[in-house]
Amino acid sequence: MEARSESKMADDESSGGMKHIESRLHEEEEELERLVSPKTAQEDRSFVTLRPKTLDEYVGQEKIKRRLQISLDAAKIRKEPLDHVLLAGPPGLGKTTLAYVISNEMDTSVHVTSGPVIEKQGDLAAILTNIEPGEVLFIDEIHRLNRSIEEVLYSAMEDYSLDILIGKGPSARSIRIDINHFTLIGATTRSGLLTSPLRNRFGMIFELDFYTPDELLKIVQRSAHLLQMGISEEAAQITAERARGTPRIANRLLKRIRDFATVKSKTQIDLHDTLEALESLEIDSFGLDYMDRKILRILIDHYKGGPAGIRAIAAAAGVEPDTISEVYEPFLIQTGFLTRSHRGRNATLKAYQHLGYDADQTNPQVPMF
Repeated sequence: MEARSESKMADDESSGGMKHIESRLHEEEEELERLVSPKTAQEDRSFVTLRPKTLDEYVGQEKIKRRLQISLDAAKIRKEPLDHVLLAGPPGLGKTTLAYVISNEMDTSVHVTSGPVIEKQGDLAAILTNIEPGEVLFIDEIHRLNRSIEEVLYSAMEDYSLDILIGKGPSARSIRIDINHFTLIGATTRSGLLTSPLRNRFGMIFELDFYTPDELLKIVQRSAHLLQMGISEEAAQITAERARGTPRIANRLLKRIRDFATVKSKTQIDLHDTLEALESLEIDSFGLDYMDRKILRILIDHYKGGPAGIRAIAAAAGVEPDTISEVYEPFLIQTGFLTRSHRGRNATLKAYQHLGYDADQTNPQVPMF
């Protein structure tokens, strides 16, 4: 009976684990479908042609561009590969685009992969042994590299060689393979998860910032031109202001607004088309979507503005706590709608006002912005 009971418990745990995995996968799919998600979605692949090819075409990140231009010029003069580069920052800010720009500026090819894809040391060895002199290896989500693979990368980055263990047990031996000099460009959205040994091997570390509305305005106008669609100054400005400081979202919004103009047989996007499209997509003047506003309303209606724990908010919103903290919270905090403390989350006065609540309803503890 005990064995049968233990077996049933194991089945229940397994079933519970599978349900949790399915729940997470469902949330990830929903997040990718979310229009203002900064993560890469399938539809974004159609925007590859919109990527700038040189630093002059790349809009924004001016400080990074200045530092990078000097290093690129110096590497060309010395006829050496560029030093290894780490690009850190939230998704959608142009890390992958910048890797392609560096490759174009150095007039070389780029090999693209990601941390989760490289499962074995042999996978990394196969990539590195096929790299030609001066070429670029771009590893997205580099913080998700397996530690054993990361150790192989150390000697590749420093000595341009691979130390690979062959065999097992007493007969195991290490061999060293020389590889061509190359430039590693790593991209991460969570630089805090990088180990110190790996981080210290990058010669240049750049933290990408969110874009200003003026920078996004230029991106929207450039993208519209490449899509052979006209756009008025006012329409481009509104699109830029609601793109949450992220070029990927700006291009995605432009694509949806273009659809509204296209069905009206227009070749020029005007302000009316833009406002009509954004209203239909439920994206307000601050770039908040339905779920952003739902989280704020839960805080105000259920918890008097806070403080409230992340689990309580997640349960009321019908999503996982990790999704709240990693997907929705950062932008709400950045724009001053939400604050976070050791006691929980608080809706700010700005949130009350934006959602149309009376000032008298505000919690006395709510910070004034």
